[in-house]
Amino acid sequence: MIAISIIIKSIDKSRSIRIMEDMTAADPQPVNSPASAGSISEAMSKYLAMVKLSRSRPTMLAYKTGLQVFSAVLLEEGMQPDTTPIGELTEDLISPLAGYLKAYSPATEQLYLQSVKGFYEYVDAERLADINQSRVHILIRQRARRPGVRFPQFPSDEIERLLDHVEGMDTMTRSPGDDAPEAERLRATRDRAFLLTLADTGLRVHEACNLRRGDINWNERYAVVVGKGDKQAVVRFTSRAIDAIRDYLARRAALDGNSGRQLSSLPVFARHDKGAGKRIKPMTPTTGRNIVNERVLQFLGQEMVGKITPHSFRHYFVTSVLRGTGNLRLAQELARHSNIQVTQRYTHLSNDELDKAYYDVFENRSSKSGR
Repeated sequence: MIAISIIIKSIDKSRSIRIMEDMTAADPQPVNSPASAGSISEAMSKYLAMVKLSRSRPTMLAYKTGLQVFSAVLLEEGMQPDTTPIGELTEDLISPLAGYLKAYSPATEQLYLQSVKGFYEYVDAERLADINQSRVHILIRQRARRPGVRFPQFPSDEIERLLDHVEGMDTMTRSPGDDAPEAERLRATRDRAFLLTLADTGLRVHEACNLRRGDINWNERYAVVVGKGDKQAVVRFTSRAIDAIRDYLARRAALDGNSGRQLSSLPVFARHDKGAGKRIKPMTPTTGRNIVNERVLQFLGQEMVGKITPHSFRHYFVTSVLRGTGNLRLAQELARHSNIQVTQRYTHLSNDELDKAYYDVFENRSSKSGR
């Protein structure tokens, strides 16, 4: 309680009058004080909304899953995220979270810890709780496992078999030659162009789906794309990939002409299903995965479905560059890996000299000892 004293003295200074005023109203609370900031769940929702604006959708979904796991840990610790004020969030919750995540792979553990670490940084920056960021970082570093190096696994020989089949477009239709229905031939030319593009450019599936006709320099055979991390990059095309795309777009010319849109704004790879009708709508990554599964089933059989994915073609691309050049830095640049350690995972798949040296030493020794 605050009191203000006002003293008024008479002219003759014979007496004083003291007036007391009580100020019983409390100070207004800061806008982002813990008491006014809402619950932990509300803070998580606001944080994910921010992530959605600044990161890709897959990243946002991964962070959302990480925070869902964190919410499960909070419940085990006796904290209801929907009702517990965000001001009660402390760094002490990192330790039980790290223990809970030991049931996951090291890579998943790292991803979910990263999402929770970002949430703590958001809470601290918004002054929703008193967070010691240094302690958060130390606890994560001390308790998190480091994911080991995992070599990319993909069936290189089967991908090459698939591409051999795909290059002959007539083999992709049920009725060879001009007897195939036009809609079926249109899908076949699209699938052929799509698969050859994935294999020869190293594009991620969502990057290929986002390509617009105006992105491609047809004479120089390259495209400017916005890839992972919102980074702009130049992606080069082989002549067979460009030719396949040209064949597809030529067969699609009537649809493009009737779209009422500028050709440069139209997607390179479009949907051709009942939902799209005669409209030119861009493919989605789901459509891309379905194309791969359909053509793998057609040419390689059911046993290979799921073993070759759109991302398998990116592995194939990086390995092909390394085998053809032996230049790790070049492979990194063409694959657009921000960290060369990512590219190094492929070197064991392409080091033919090591293979030859190994067999020369050990196989020759075995053959000599067997004489």
